[in-house]
Order: sequence, then C-alpha cells, then structure tokens
Amino acid sequence: MSHAHHHDHDHDTKPSWLVGDNQRKADEIAHHFSKIMEVLELDLTDPHLKDTPERVGRMYLEIFRGLQADADPKITVFPNEEKYSNMVVVSNIDYFSVCSHHMIPFFGQAHVAYIPSEKIIGLSKIARIVDYFARRPQLQERLTEQIVDFMDDKLKPKGTIAVLEGRHMCMEMRGIEKVGAATSTSAIRGCFEEQRVRDEFFELIRK
Repeated sequence: MSHAHHHDHDHDTKPSWLVGDNQRKADEIAHHFSKIMEVLELDLTDPHLKDTPERVGRMYLEIFRGLQADADPKITVFPNEEKYSNMVVVSNIDYFSVCSHHMIPFFGQAHVAYIPSEKIIGLSKIARIVDYFARRPQLQERLTEQIVDFMDDKLKPKGTIAVLEGRHMCMEMRGIEKVGAATSTSAIRGCFEEQRVRDEFFELIRK
C-alpha cells in the first residue's frame, strides 16, 4: 500500500513583500522558467505544473534575498564596556545557500567566533550575518570569507574565525560525491592565526 505525500502549498499565497519591483522580477523569472519547462517538453496544463513558474519566481526572490539592496543585516554594535576579552563562539548555525555554478542548493552548519576588542554584537546577529551572505548564488569558500570580512569590518575585533561544513547537491545528485559527504572551509583573521587560539575554538565547538 503506497502513501502519497502532498506538499502543502498554503504558503504559496501572495506574501506581503511581493509588490512593485519584486513582483516585476518574480513575473519575469516565471516567464523565463516556463520557457525552460517547455524546452523540457513538460505539460504546462498539468495541475501540478501550471503554477510552477510563478512559484519558482517567488522562491528565487526568497532564497536570493541577500541580493536585495535593503537586505543588509541591521547590526547594532555595542561598546565593550565590561572589557570582555574571551572568545565569543556561536556554533551549529544552520544555513542554506545555492551553488553559483549549477544553481542547486548547498547547505550545512557554520561555526563562527570572535575575540572582542572595543565592540560587541548580540549573539543572534551572527546567525543573521551568515544567513545574509548565504541567500544568494554562492561558493562555500567565498561565503566563509565574506562572514569573517563583515565581522572584521563592523567590530574590529582581535580576531575572527568561521568554519563552514556543507553538503553540495550539485555534487551528490550528479554522483560526483557520495551522499552525505561534507566539504569544510575556514577563514581566519587576527589572533586566530595562532595555533593555540584556533585549538581553543575547535575545542569549544566540539563540546
């Protein structure tokens, strides 16, 4: 006996941000995507396919929202009045991105840390920075670098590190990598160049 799982498309109702320029972009993506579907000889009258171009148009704007001019994460920086000088670590941040080369998802977890100097930020903001740079066509190596560069620029800390683990569907689906294989990338600035400081970071994220 087979069980059919139907996707709940209630979330396909028009979101509040789908107006003006966003609506125009979504419509244009939908138009071009319907052409791709025609080339693939898909039946656009099929009830499961007829609204697919519109859904894809909206989805692209959502998963690429880091490209929007107003998407820059609003980061409030606080003075480090307590002169806190220990490592601040946020680990296991889930991220979803899309490979620039094939436009297929890659996703995984980010582990980010910094050692404050004069400025600090709220911990939740680190996940927001990761999300901002992930939501665009991306390379894992570049994503890792952009996270540390952004934090370095905003906080001028003593050091910053980001380690990302990612599963790449463009590799797994095409059989180039075995299913579940993770790619690791890292970027370091400042005092994280020192082995001792890096060792402390890796010890903390393993806990």
